[in-house]
Amino acid sequence: MDAPGDPEGPRLPRGDDPPGSARETPRQLSREQLFVLISAASINLGSMMCYSILGPFFPKEAEKKGVSNTVTGMIFGCYALFDLLASLVFGKYLVQIGAKFMFVAGMFVSGGVTVLFGILDQVPEGPIFIAMCFLVRVADAVSFAAAITASFSILVKAFPNNVATVLGSLEIFSGLGLVLGPPLGGFLYQSFGYEVPFIFLGCIVLLMVPLNMYILPNYDSDPGKHSFWKLITLPKVALIAFVINSLSACFGFLDPTLSLFVLEKFNLPAGYVGLVFLGLALSYAISSPLFGLLSDKIPHLRKWFLVWGNIITAGCYMLLGPIPILHIKSQLWLLVLILVLNGISAGMSIIPTIPEILSCAYENGFEEGLSTLGLVSGLFSAMWSVGAFIGPTLGGFLYEKIGFEWAAAVQGLWSLTSGLTMGLFYLWEHSRRRRTKLQNIPGTEEERTALLPDEI
Repeated sequence: MDAPGDPEGPRLPRGDDPPGSARETPRQLSREQLFVLISAASINLGSMMCYSILGPFFPKEAEKKGVSNTVTGMIFGCYALFDLLASLVFGKYLVQIGAKFMFVAGMFVSGGVTVLFGILDQVPEGPIFIAMCFLVRVADAVSFAAAITASFSILVKAFPNNVATVLGSLEIFSGLGLVLGPPLGGFLYQSFGYEVPFIFLGCIVLLMVPLNMYILPNYDSDPGKHSFWKLITLPKVALIAFVINSLSACFGFLDPTLSLFVLEKFNLPAGYVGLVFLGLALSYAISSPLFGLLSDKIPHLRKWFLVWGNIITAGCYMLLGPIPILHIKSQLWLLVLILVLNGISAGMSIIPTIPEILSCAYENGFEEGLSTLGLVSGLFSAMWSVGAFIGPTLGGFLYEKIGFEWAAAVQGLWSLTSGLTMGLFYLWEHSRRRRTKLQNIPGTEEERTALLPDEI
């Protein structure tokens, strides 16, 4: 493998490359690659912990301040909306701003606003409290977009031949953040009150800033000529973006709804509600490295992961309540089991998306380097944010109108649609490539022409 800083490093293996093509990289990590992994792991862990601590207790705290479930869902959802807008901007101007500066500045602001979120309980209830929640959440979204867009780009630059493996392995830290965030937040909330979880985690993120300033390498590149519009208008990329939307919406749906459902249905204390989220986060963290490794070693499996991962996710959401027409009694062990299966299916679907988008971009003439990586990572973050906005916003509304069981089933239909649509596209793509190969075989066209008069 070329040095990570080499702008002419090898391209990502494409979907039709032989399985062995991803094995050309040496097993020994360079010092620079190790530092990149540490930096990416720190932002994955810190950001996911800060993001996930809201789930177990914020909806209940918001109710005390006179906030409806729908508005609570919008507070969760506005994060994703501004993450979407910021990701597009940061992805486009990554080269001009600088990947390292964007990463470090984003982490610093994210830690600061997490601390600020901890003093919102001092704000008077009503419109002022709601407005401050939105303001702090928006600032957190913009800072997170900067850090994660830069992180994705730096990772792909440092590991061009093992993108899925590295991203999958780092999802361990994302999953760990999701695992530790809810129970830790719930425990600190029960023991010390509303302020301590946010102040504690915000300070942890701030302490990571000097470390990353020291160890994170600088990557230089020239601005590219391509745009987000050209990337998203590629049919395959557009469909993968739809898949990303549906998966993030499924995750986002659980933020304002699952904790309330568990509290009402099973009468668990806030500290134990956080443990319910463990099933989803832990299974996702454990399965993601495996799916990443398989995606790199056997690239043609990516399409199967994308299709079946979405279909299995749809089934999980039908059973999450479960949907009343199935006449299955809702039980805590069943809920946790479904969340575990959902975590595995999510890892199956999410990990192949960036390698698939990158391979499609390279096939369609996008240049190698940080410029394209910024576009792809920004697009992923933006599309994830679209679903993460719709998921909790629609979820909070549906929860109030039709209850958790039916709301989860409606959410599952989105994953089912995206999985089936992706499957149909891959069938069409396979058929088109087969016809192209047949047309390129010498003599095939002449033989077909000679047979036409007899056929007529």
